[in-house]
Amino acid sequence: SGYLMSLIDVHSATTAIPSQGCFYSLFSGCKNITTSPMLSATTLTDYCYMRLFMDCSKLTVAPELPVTTLAQNCYAAMFASCTALTQAPTLPATTLAEHCYDSMFGGCSNITQAPALPATTLARSCYLGMFSDCSNLTQTPTLPATTLAEYCYYNMFRGCSKLTQAPELPATTLAESCYGGMFMNCTSLSEAPALPVTTLAEYCYGRMFEGCTSLTQAPALPA
Repeated sequence: SGYLMSLIDVHSATTAIPSQGCFYSLFSGCKNITTSPMLSATTLTDYCYMRLFMDCSKLTVAPELPVTTLAQNCYAAMFASCTALTQAPTLPATTLAEHCYDSMFGGCSNITQAPALPATTLARSCYLGMFSDCSNLTQTPTLPATTLAEYCYYNMFRGCSKLTQAPELPATTLAESCYGGMFMNCTSLSEAPALPVTTLAEYCYGRMFEGCTSLTQAPALPA
């Protein structure tokens, strides 16, 4: 019918995904899919859409994702290696979960702009590798959170080789590996963001700017 939930309920009346991993990898590797069905569910479960369209290299338009409360790994690698995708969907969620956006757009080499990420309360590894290897990404989202979670931004923009400007990082409370590898191999990044935090956490800045060959000046580190 064009609604993914019709696989659960033929009348498409059900809005709650019934079990963990329900649609895991459903269309993964379907290299001739160009459009997706509508994702009308309003209640997600852990791993429900993980790898749903991974390696769908001709997918040009992502479905709308209106859910505001996420589940563990729900969107992880959902569009990974969708190399024809040029625009990411709007992501209005304000309640995150562990690994919810993990590698969601990893390898989407034609996405140029990241969607807004309005959540202010983060979860462990929530944005881990979210835009890794998006080699044409030039615009990042605002990252408003002031209290971070373990690995929350780990490898988030790794390999975004056309990224010239980093977002502001206003957080004052860090967590283990929170910024680890965040801008690794961003070879066009010419200026590092300010890092004003005075109390650090284990590996919080580990490999943050590794391979950033265009950086000429390091930020002040007042901790």
